[in-house]
Amino acid sequence: MERESMEFDVVIVGAGPAGLSTACRIMQLAQEKEQELMVCVVEKGSEVGAHILSGAVFEPRALNELFPDWQEKNAPLATSVTSDDIYFFTGDESAIKLPGFGVPKTMHNEGNYIASMGNMCRWLAEQAENLGVEVFPGFPAQEVIYNEDGSVAGVLTGDMGLDREGNPKDSFVPGMELRAKYTVFAEGCRGHLGKELIAKFALDNGKSPQHYGIGFKEIWDIAPEKHQEGLVVHTAGWPLDKETGGGGYLYHAENNQVFVGMIIDLNYSNPHLSPFDEFQRYKHHPKIAQYLEGGKRVSYGARALAKGGFNSLPKMTMPGALLVGCDAGTINFAKIKGNHTAMKTGMLAAETIVEALVSGDEGGNDLTAFTEKFQNSWLYDELYNTRNFGPAMHKLGTFWGGAFNTMDQNFFGGKFPVNFKDDSFDHAQLKPASECAVINYPKPDNKLSFDKLSSVFLSNTNHEEEQPCHLKLADQNIPISVNLPKFAEPAQRYCPAGVYEVEKTEEGDKFIINAQNCVHCKTCDIKDPSQNITWVTPEGAGGPNYPNM
Repeated sequence: MERESMEFDVVIVGAGPAGLSTACRIMQLAQEKEQELMVCVVEKGSEVGAHILSGAVFEPRALNELFPDWQEKNAPLATSVTSDDIYFFTGDESAIKLPGFGVPKTMHNEGNYIASMGNMCRWLAEQAENLGVEVFPGFPAQEVIYNEDGSVAGVLTGDMGLDREGNPKDSFVPGMELRAKYTVFAEGCRGHLGKELIAKFALDNGKSPQHYGIGFKEIWDIAPEKHQEGLVVHTAGWPLDKETGGGGYLYHAENNQVFVGMIIDLNYSNPHLSPFDEFQRYKHHPKIAQYLEGGKRVSYGARALAKGGFNSLPKMTMPGALLVGCDAGTINFAKIKGNHTAMKTGMLAAETIVEALVSGDEGGNDLTAFTEKFQNSWLYDELYNTRNFGPAMHKLGTFWGGAFNTMDQNFFGGKFPVNFKDDSFDHAQLKPASECAVINYPKPDNKLSFDKLSSVFLSNTNHEEEQPCHLKLADQNIPISVNLPKFAEPAQRYCPAGVYEVEKTEEGDKFIINAQNCVHCKTCDIKDPSQNITWVTPEGAGGPNYPNM
């Protein structure tokens, strides 16, 4: 097949905080050194920000370094955090408000902002283009291109115009080869190319397995008299049981809007659990409902997030390429923040790449200087000092794990002389369905709680139906022959978009994949107990189209 090929100095996969910060910093340094570099960013979303989902309380530390004049440049950070409320929900109507001294200092948000990271990425893309970066939305990177010596040579964008069987239609357009001296992978959590590279180059050897959560977010318009701009609410406890980690949040943004959501650890054990329905229940708690009642839900989305922290960080360099941001799992889950850490990894990658290229490097090398830069940065210290957060919660439970983390952070600054580790795999934690209680979730009231399909509608998700399914089964029989009898096929419940169904027919049970509903959360790729599902990029600009998430 004849493919068009383009050459760049650097190709960046993903226009999120990490990828765009990489691009901006490369061009800033190139200008300082009077070096002309060609940099492009490819983004699978229909536009920059279309696939960005984040809470988000934003810490501006990395942004202050990247653009010290961000306020003059009108970065979309308008709402300063004014107060933190942290609750432990002891039941469906009861709660205990935790005093400041009883909360890990990592959870305090003075100096931070309530923000839409989708809009923040749109702003970063503008800065990148002003600096001379080429940004290509609607071009998913489908494959890694390798040189003959095994080093990364770039990426191949996806073919357009294939039918369900993968045959070219009249509208067929082959993908392009984007070749580069260095390629930066910034796909976000569980990036499918990052996953391939970690395996190929054994980047996670000697590390704890990566751990994940699924994060939900809704935007609500609420009554002005209920709105408290700048208020941040975090919760733990109900509706999750003692065996299930996670917590909820509610942030009061500008314009009488609140961002409400929930994160549920994907190491849960009961296959009957539905993360989506746990989130819908959550909104009925009086501490949350008091703000939402009478309001209007205007947006919905879901996305997996990496929460293994320091102990799960892979090596981030390999011949010809680097992993940055959530593709490597750099989120600081003790803060429930990964945007500033993602940006910093991108900036360190940029410094490493520019130093190499300015010195005459022709590409394809393993830029191990990045590792030294990372180890000498505030980012390394921040992640190291919170290394015990997730493992302590998993080993000790929400209450005692929280108590340990409060002591560790508030009194020892993260340097308590113990190293907890969690070397289990999230997908392997499911127990047989016969050993677990069935959970009967209440029907949605369509006021505070809703069903999956009406929620997906609000995510503006769209895929061309006549294309190959981007949710690949290694074995077509496993969902019915293994997962259904043993785990009651949990894909029906862990998917937050109604993609997977088991349909009863005269011929027997049938596994249905409604790929057009997929919001690209990657939960199926992570949680399937048989590790039988692989998420790959769909055609073109498919997926959600989040306006302000």
